[in-house]
Amino acid sequence: MKRVRYPAEFKAEAVKQVTQRGHGVVDVAKRLGMSDKSLYLWVRLAQQQQGVGSGENASLKAEVSRLKAELKRANEERDILKKGRNVLCQTVRVKYAFMAAHQSQFRVSSMCRVLRIQRSGYYAWKTRPKSSRSLADESLLLNIKQSFEDSLGIYGSPRVHCDLREAGIACGEKRVARLMRQAQLRSVRGYKRPRYRIGMPATTAPNRLQREFTVAQVDQVCVTDITYIRTHEGWLYLTVVIDLYSRSVVGWSMNSTMATELVLDALMMAVWRRRPKTPVMIHSDQGSQFGSDDFNRWCKDNQLVPSMSRRGNCWDNAVAESFFSSLKKERIKRRIYASRQEAKSDVFDYIEGFYNRVRRHSHLDQLSPLAFEQLRTGS
Repeated sequence: MKRVRYPAEFKAEAVKQVTQRGHGVVDVAKRLGMSDKSLYLWVRLAQQQQGVGSGENASLKAEVSRLKAELKRANEERDILKKGRNVLCQTVRVKYAFMAAHQSQFRVSSMCRVLRIQRSGYYAWKTRPKSSRSLADESLLLNIKQSFEDSLGIYGSPRVHCDLREAGIACGEKRVARLMRQAQLRSVRGYKRPRYRIGMPATTAPNRLQREFTVAQVDQVCVTDITYIRTHEGWLYLTVVIDLYSRSVVGWSMNSTMATELVLDALMMAVWRRRPKTPVMIHSDQGSQFGSDDFNRWCKDNQLVPSMSRRGNCWDNAVAESFFSSLKKERIKRRIYASRQEAKSDVFDYIEGFYNRVRRHSHLDQLSPLAFEQLRTGS
């Protein structure tokens, strides 16, 4: 009998008749006109191949599951490190507090592994009642946050400590600093310090001040300068006049141009508010407004003695520069106002509502300019 060669497709369909449709091997072989022994052989080979394939699939699925679990664990540890980077070098109690605050986001076992603490210690800490010191710190932190918010996020631990001391709350400055650090209450930071430059003396007026920024009497020496503020309508220019005795802003003016009238309006406000009885030194930089003939005539008519910094030397007028730095980092920051009127209102609120009356000044023993003048002059 001649041996018949069946194609692979024929073999596969014949095997399906037995394995998938449930027909008997003999019946299928008789219907297809072939030997039942051959069909038995095909079915056995197919079952063996299927067993090998299923084993490979199972091992592949297990490997995929393992890799997914490792990836999930790595992502969780990464997120824990992102959120908890500030507590990595803190005490275990701080780490416990972090875990309690993020228990709904991360597994306790993962946080313990990343933060390198014992799970038993964490659960013991949760069941242990708070100490009297911890309760006192929580109560003190509420007062610290209130002082910090009242200053619009400007005050650091020294000024907050002064607020608490005036409110009758006894605590140390280092304790306030520690609680603010743990609560992530940070005061605003300054800008990059300007580079020191040695400039040429002014020809219009000599440098009569000579960096003597501490004076003994009110209405004796004032400093003035101009800065600019960004708005969507364009630049807004601000001139201030500061009394060196109390560091109070006694005169200011804002306009869309840097004409000499901007400076004269600020000086007029200062003279009108203070009404000095003796000549007052007015120190400025070498801007064209301060070197103009109108400025010098106005100073002569109102008993003001001009003084000028060296060219390009901001340190000669450091008090005015310091005020502008405080204004920009504490209120303006990197903001762009929608209009000049909006900027004027905000700057007015800072100068008259906060800086002169409320803001503590390190040069004035942590008193505001107004409180310092009232304390020293009795007015």
